[in-house]
Formats: sequence, C-alpha cells, structure tokens
Amino acid sequence: MGRRQRGQIVDGILLLDKPAGISSNRALQRARGILNARKAGHTGSLDPFATGMLPLCFGQATRFSQYLLDASKCYRAVAQLGQATETGDPEGEVVERQPVGDFSDAEMAAAVTGLTGVIDQRPPMYSALKHEGKRLYELARAGIEVPRPTRQVTIHRLIANRLNSDQLELEVHCSKGTYIRTLVEDLAEALGTVAYCAELRRLWVGPFAELPIVTLEALEAQPHTEQLLPVDFPLRWMPRVSLSLEEATAVRHGQPLTGSRTIEPGDGGAALDGGEAERLIRLYAGEAFLGLARQTPAGLAPAKILAAPEGADSEPGAAAPAGDRRP
Repeated sequence: MGRRQRGQIVDGILLLDKPAGISSNRALQRARGILNARKAGHTGSLDPFATGMLPLCFGQATRFSQYLLDASKCYRAVAQLGQATETGDPEGEVVERQPVGDFSDAEMAAAVTGLTGVIDQRPPMYSALKHEGKRLYELARAGIEVPRPTRQVTIHRLIANRLNSDQLELEVHCSKGTYIRTLVEDLAEALGTVAYCAELRRLWVGPFAELPIVTLEALEAQPHTEQLLPVDFPLRWMPRVSLSLEEATAVRHGQPLTGSRTIEPGDGGAALDGGEAERLIRLYAGEAFLGLARQTPAGLAPAKILAAPEGADSEPGAAAPAGDRRP
C-alpha cells in the first residue's frame, strides 16, 4: 500500500512578493505550508537580499515551470558606487574601494549603451552554477575561485538615473540568465569605479507583467486558492486547438492525432525568449486545458499532457483542471 501524500491538491500559479532576508526556497515552503499544498516549485530564484515577483507553481502547474524559466524579467536595482563586495551585494564584505569620479551624463549614457543589447557576461563566483559537480558559491565560500566562461545574455532595456553622488538607480529588462550584480559591476567599471548591488527588486517576469503580487502576510491573512492564476495563464501567447471529447481522451492516453485542425492564434501576452516553447500548441476540450502538443507533418503529437483530476471520470469534460478558463 502506497504512502499517503501530505497536503491537498492545489493547481495554479501564485505571484509572490518575496521578502528580503530569506531564500526563494524558504519563501516557497512558507507559501506551500499556508496553502497546505501537496506539490510546489518556483521558477527561477531570487537572491536572499532581493525582493519582488517570484512565481510559484503548484500541482499541475509545475509541469510547465520550465517554460517560465525562459521568460524575460524586469528589475529595479540600486548600484552603490565606490565600493565592491566579495558577493556583489550587501551581504558580502567590502573588498575594494575606489573614488567615484565626476562622470557626465553623456559618459553615463555611453556606458549604458555599451551594456545594452546582446552582451557577454561572466557569471559571478557567488552563484548557483556548478563546476565539477559543486555550486560556485560553495567554492567561493571555501576561498576557491575557478574560471567561468562568459555567456551571452540580452539586455533589452537599461535605464540609469542618479540618486545621489555615489548611487545609481537602474531599471533592467533582460533575458534569462542575466546577473544584475554583474551588470552593476560592469557599469561601474565603464564609469571608472567599482560598485555592488545594494538593492534589488524584481518587478515582473515575462507573462506576468503588470499583474499584482501577494505578500506572505496577505496570503496568511487570506489563504485562498482563488488568488492563484490558472495553470495555462503564462502559455496564453501560444496558438491553441480545440478537441472533441474523443480526441481529448486519445491525447490523455498519449496517442497522436492525425489530420489537420483549425489552429487559433494565441491570446497575446509575452512570448518566451525562444526555444522549444515556440513550437508548441495548447490543447483544450471545450474550455478545459489539456496540455501541450507539437505540430507534426502528420498532425499533433502530445508533449506535456495534464493528468486527469483526482476523482474525475475518464472523460476530460467531467471535471476541468485548474486553468479551465481561457486566459
């Protein structure tokens, strides 16, 4: 007899306002405990000192979290000029000090332009990337530095404004894999000084721009799953196909569908920064979201299909999973 799983079935996406001072995983576990959710995961961590939008996936939504990892992101940061820390943020010891020159607005604009578009960025030692099976931050804490190859990231928009003589406020819209701490350091170097990222807040993640976010305190006060977005919300930009109940049953059993079908355009929203997701199609039975398929010369091949809701009949229309309304 199998071991009984703890928690209740919760499906959907919560846009959490992560507080400063805790890890993304700790924030996830607190939200999971508040909702008593059986299964949960986050889509790209924020540093402990950072705040802002942290999309949390519950239940069936965890199956699509990989596509959210590819989403572009927008941050607001404060660069503290004249000092560098070992971690690139306020949690590390100051390891270097340099004077902050009286650079002009034109010089700052040139530095910003040089860091906009496709750029090469070297990941910091204090990061979760792995080297020979170990996290870089683990090596850094042991006083070990290893070579890190540069990688290309895209800075879609970078705006810098002076807060005072030694602080800049940045707004950054960037691709996945961008380190804002490194961007702050590179901008300071272009201005002839050093810096660390003193404050960092993630304003939004691709599909969720302009949407409200929920604090842990507000979630504790009203622990209702109605605050969750449907499972298919971040996928709404993908084209969609409506299936009959017979076709939906076949898809549930992993069977490909042959022949041509009417493909409806996506409903708008932010597309991801390329990759496999661009070739996927959403499948629906009525308004019930079934999952994703790939279009093939022969028809549609199931890619990621949702499990039937517990306690539901085998027919897809019997009980719609979370995300049962068209976003």
